Amino acid sequence: MKAAPVFEAGSHRWWIIYDQDEHRVIDSNVYVMESNEQSIILDPGGFEIFPQVFAALVEAVPPSSLKAAFVSHQDPDIASSLPLWHACNEKMEWHIPKLWEGFIRHYGALDAPLQNIDDEGGSVIIGGRRLEFIPAHYLHSSANFHVYDPEAKILFSGDVGAALLPPGHDAWVDRRDKTGRAFAEHISKAKYFHERWMPSNAAKKNWIERVSQLDIQYLCPQHGAIYSGDNVKRFIDWFDKLNVGSATA
Repeated sequence: MKAAPVFEAGSHRWWIIYDQDEHRVIDSNVYVMESNEQSIILDPGGFEIFPQVFAALVEAVPPSSLKAAFVSHQDPDIASSLPLWHACNEKMEWHIPKLWEGFIRHYGALDAPLQNIDDEGGSVIIGGRRLEFIPAHYLHSSANFHVYDPEAKILFSGDVGAALLPPGHDAWVDRRDKTGRAFAEHISKAKYFHERWMPSNAAKKNWIERVSQLDIQYLCPQHGAIYSGDNVKRFIDWFDKLNVGSATA
């Protein structure tokens, strides 16, 4: 895995840690936000990829800067690495959906400091910058959150926006393409994922109404590639029209 910059303005930075090699497990993107020598890791990944994620993290930020982790929902590709991170830093706080605390504890590290996020959402301050926890329930998990950085105009969107891409893919849906051709090619690899894993059109509509009020320049999913600029609106418009919960095995 490798770390690549997403956003930088002075001491305020975002990084993506992603896999360019052959997939042994489902491809997962891990994000890190750094501000004033403090950082938070978002959906830090599964037990299997911890060594690769940690090695890439060291190339981006000092591990000692990690103050917190965010877990969008309970899946193993999201958080089964929790006990390994806890072994590295026992003081690191874990911001998790309140509903899933009992399940996430099954990954181990029973003394890890878990901070529950109520269904209505919340926020955290890292290095003087406020990140907002945006409700995204039933997309796909029944208690699920995304993270919005109003200064960087970044929305970490979890499984929303995910695409099942081949090994060696770029971290971005083409930023240079103004015609939408790159988006059209990319979104064909996202269609089945959203039809199959997103169960509720009502939840989808609720999310679209909520995020349409935000200024988003980068939409960063946990699988696939980052949408930026015009591709953010292209994705939201595409998702709005998609009938989810409709695919069969």
